[in-house]
Amino acid sequence: MSVPDFAARPQLSEDVARIIRGRIFDGAYSAGSYIRLDQLAAELGISVTPVREALFALRAEGLIAQQPRRGFVVLPVTGRDVTDVANVQAHVGGELAARAAVNITPEQLHELKEIQSQLEQAYAGDDHERTVRLNHEFHRAINVAADSPKLAQLMSQITRYAPESVFPTIQGWPSQSVQDHRRILDALAIHDDKLARAAMSEHLAAGAVPLIDHLLSRGVLVREDGGSN
Repeated sequence: MSVPDFAARPQLSEDVARIIRGRIFDGAYSAGSYIRLDQLAAELGISVTPVREALFALRAEGLIAQQPRRGFVVLPVTGRDVTDVANVQAHVGGELAARAAVNITPEQLHELKEIQSQLEQAYAGDDHERTVRLNHEFHRAINVAADSPKLAQLMSQITRYAPESVFPTIQGWPSQSVQDHRRILDALAIHDDKLARAAMSEHLAAGAVPLIDHLLSRGVLVREDGGSN
């Protein structure tokens, strides 16, 4: 995962947390390994304060634990964890899409179509970093159109547990995502809340199985019986 330009970003701890999440979900930080605060700060060229804040945030998310005198250790991730997050995303995201279908303006719909067009171009060019950013913008625009700030805030918190950066690398997912997004756009365009809810829910839930398979192949997931892939 590329390192952002920290000098241009005020929220250092959020950037650091995103990098650590990416490394956990791509297998660079395996379960049981320790994340060295000083070492990571030196690697990123920043002070230990935002790194410590990021580690505390990830501890609250259940991705790492703090052990006395030993530091922060990466916790196992299970298929059940991934499925639970996907199911909650599907429920909340579906409701947001339904509300967006009722409230969306022509200008917001036009913006969404533009984002989707750019996203498809990024997929075609295998620009993973850009696809992650544009996919996030697509879903965020729908959540804004829903005009339900508290629900959108909850969705944002849930999304932190989903390894968004992994999806562009999953075989078959880009084409599946494009197809799903087009269904969502069609439902929004005709202001059909039921179709929008179903399309979004199915899209968000559908990612769980290929994501689990991908993470198992990378040795990231631990099975509930205690084994690995």
